[in-house]
Amino acid sequence: MPKAIDIEAALKGLARLRNRGPETAPEDEEPAFATLEKFGNGAVFTGSFDGSSPWERHRGGDELVHILKGETQLTILSGESEDILTLKAGMLTVVPQGCWHRFQAPNGVTVLTVTPQPTDHSTARDPR
Repeated sequence: MPKAIDIEAALKGLARLRNRGPETAPEDEEPAFATLEKFGNGAVFTGSFDGSSPWERHRGGDELVHILKGETQLTILSGESEDILTLKAGMLTVVPQGCWHRFQAPNGVTVLTVTPQPTDHSTARDPR
């Protein structure tokens, strides 16, 4: 059954994750992120943090990343290339299936993603 989702209301119920780093425990990240709706083989998520995420990749499909507030540098590794995108509020990109990527947002970012599952994580310097 279709439903309308109030993203701003969902964000009001979340705490901003401060000083996120690759070693941040999943249980410390939970209060900063919300699952808005199931979608395909994954879900639509939103959350707010500053710092950097661990490397992640999605073997089940492409990931849509939309920046709601703030700014981030999104690094995407594909083959031998490394692309760094600066994304600001109102911008989006699609991370290709299977590409390792991470966010760096020293001043904070609020994201909305459509993320397929499963998600692999890595704290390696270069997870390729």
